[in-house]
Amino acid sequence: MTYQPKAISNDQSTLPQLPGWVTSGRAETLETVAFRSGAALTVLDQLVSDPRHGVPVRLLANRLALSAATATSKLEGRLAREGDIRDAYHLAPPGEARGPDGDLLAFWRDAVRLRLNTPGEIAALIGPDIAADAAGWLGAGQDRARTHGPLAGCEAVLRAVLGADDRAERVACLLSDVVLARALNWTVVLPVSAQRLAKSVLRDLAACEQGADLAVQARLLESIEETVRLARDVARRAEALRAVAPKLRAKGSSAAVELFLTEDAVAPASMLSPRIRGTSIPMTDRAARRLCDRLVELGVARELTGRPTFRLYGIAS
Repeated sequence: MTYQPKAISNDQSTLPQLPGWVTSGRAETLETVAFRSGAALTVLDQLVSDPRHGVPVRLLANRLALSAATATSKLEGRLAREGDIRDAYHLAPPGEARGPDGDLLAFWRDAVRLRLNTPGEIAALIGPDIAADAAGWLGAGQDRARTHGPLAGCEAVLRAVLGADDRAERVACLLSDVVLARALNWTVVLPVSAQRLAKSVLRDLAACEQGADLAVQARLLESIEETVRLARDVARRAEALRAVAPKLRAKGSSAAVELFLTEDAVAPASMLSPRIRGTSIPMTDRAARRLCDRLVELGVARELTGRPTFRLYGIAS
């Protein structure tokens, strides 16, 4: 799932998409969910695993991390808005505390960088109090995924974690995402599980209420369908950005474009200046702001905050 910029199709109409029968009708039984999810996961796997489709996977993962942070904030009872969470993370001065909202986004951004074959990284992220049980929960979830399908495996690990601690929503959703990634042989965690889950649904699951397994798997299916649509949309936006890249004359513009293809929010003052993040290429603060404004003028980027200062930019919708 590593993004490669070569041999990308320019025809966005050829991107894999969900068949109409997947998104129509209700998920009335576990068998129906399993059948529909098989098709939806096949489409998602094609989009994120085949670089010829041009989906910038790191950008997709970071976008999903923000959505997962917003969703888990609601599950944890804080109800922070997406923009506030994004600002808390990106605009905190280096070395200063981000606060609970920024820390929540940091958790999910760390999650998408996990190496799935390195259990120590998962343990370090979720903390020592719960890490001792995580291997067993993941193993049970993966066994369930092999026999009953990926969503059944996700549901099993959600039930196990929340049965042990009903306040561990973010950990439960993360381990569910790990089960999904391992079931599909992905090398990157995509934060899918938290997107459509509700506190009441998870409470019923932990209490083993009748029908809770179907309710959770149906919500997971909705989230996967939404992720397919998001992946297609991000691919379209990324192609538009790549198309205008030759028009940019500023030194370092190619590296800046690559940053926009990996980050869902770019702060000119800290991520483009005095050096473009991840490179040794210098860029002045003024040049960084002019580059971002130029991308907005070309219709391939937008300012995310609505503020005159402390701005953040991302690829345009």
